[in-house]
Amino acid sequence: MKAQVARGMRDFLPADVRKRNYVVNIIREVYESYGYEPIETPAIENLETLLGKYGEEGNQLIFKILKRGEKLRQALGDAENENALADLALRYDLTVPLARVVANYKDKLPKFFKRYQIQPVWRADRPARGRFREFYQCDLDAIGSTSPIVEVEIFSVICDVLERLGFDDFTIRLNHRKLLKELLDACGIVESLQMEALTAIDKLDKIGIEGVKKEFQERGIQKEPSERILSFFDDLQGRENETILQEVEKFIGQKTQSIENLETLLRLAENPRLKLDVSLARGLTYYTGAIMELAVKDLSGSLGGGGRYDCLIGMFGKEQIPACGFSLGLERILVVMEERNLFPEKLQAPLVDVMVTVWDERSITESLKIADFLRREGFKVLVYPEVDKLNKQLKYASQIGVPYVCILGESEIAEGKVSLKNMVNGSQEKLDRNELKSKILR
Repeated sequence: MKAQVARGMRDFLPADVRKRNYVVNIIREVYESYGYEPIETPAIENLETLLGKYGEEGNQLIFKILKRGEKLRQALGDAENENALADLALRYDLTVPLARVVANYKDKLPKFFKRYQIQPVWRADRPARGRFREFYQCDLDAIGSTSPIVEVEIFSVICDVLERLGFDDFTIRLNHRKLLKELLDACGIVESLQMEALTAIDKLDKIGIEGVKKEFQERGIQKEPSERILSFFDDLQGRENETILQEVEKFIGQKTQSIENLETLLRLAENPRLKLDVSLARGLTYYTGAIMELAVKDLSGSLGGGGRYDCLIGMFGKEQIPACGFSLGLERILVVMEERNLFPEKLQAPLVDVMVTVWDERSITESLKIADFLRREGFKVLVYPEVDKLNKQLKYASQIGVPYVCILGESEIAEGKVSLKNMVNGSQEKLDRNELKSKILR
């Protein structure tokens, strides 16, 4: 049997897990400092819960789970399409499951509910640098309010997280989903093709203007309106936020609510990291208002994104409940931090403080007692698991980077003492048990 991990999936060795935990702990601390509470949802959702929420391309990336047993045999007999063969799916993101939770537990949740969720999701995507089929999302969402305070706080959370992690060259790209529609209307792109246009525009930073033009053509969008909208996007590159809004207003012919909303967000935030980008589309179809993406210099793609989705929860219940959220992509953050050497040196420090040797079968009990004593004193302790020559035990301690070794030989046991060996400088001395703590700490 091949021992390779499935394509797009990964194993995580101890050093990898330490780095992940370091980043996740910082994200969790920042999220909670803004009043967000944790929830968790199942990895598997009903297929109908997920379908139709992400657009045509998103639906194609959902990992579907075949029906089981007799139900599968019946489906195979009269299936008209692949969805008839499946009834469950791995979650594609954490937002749609959240909408389901809010609709189900509305009476148990406060009027304004702020939640965060750090769990894996799965997409049947083509693996690439920083892009995997299984990956963690670090979401935060505010439910129940249409106030711009919600978006402004999310901007602050994003900046706090990235600055705590050591990033100093990031921007938050900002746009409004309704503004995009207004721009498409102004260019003469008919409403029936606007979702096609948005899907193509969402790839602008990946395939460039010429690539989007080609997609427009393939999707049936006429040449004149496609060139007009893409030329407008290109003309706004490098402009200041205020100038961009002025140009957009001229292009549309009036000041719309979406322009006023963006003006309000920029005024309240007073955040130099915010950069208007009216070409930002965000491919998911459930966005209804402000949309945002986290961009880092010299990185293709983003480290995260989100926006306002005021109609999604209503799809699962009778009441429309406003919501806005953001998702940080843990994997991409880890890749960039590794490349930029942003992890603290302490993460490379040994996990274990002390290793206790085992001299012979009769001394095992004493070795275990010393280990238990040191653990109660607050140290992380490993007991060598076999009776072995001392030099082999010391070689193992050196290999895994343990700074101290407690040696319990015949003379130590007879004298009621422990030999403490410093693996850094090679010194060694016999000590009473009660002297071990202070010596190791020194």
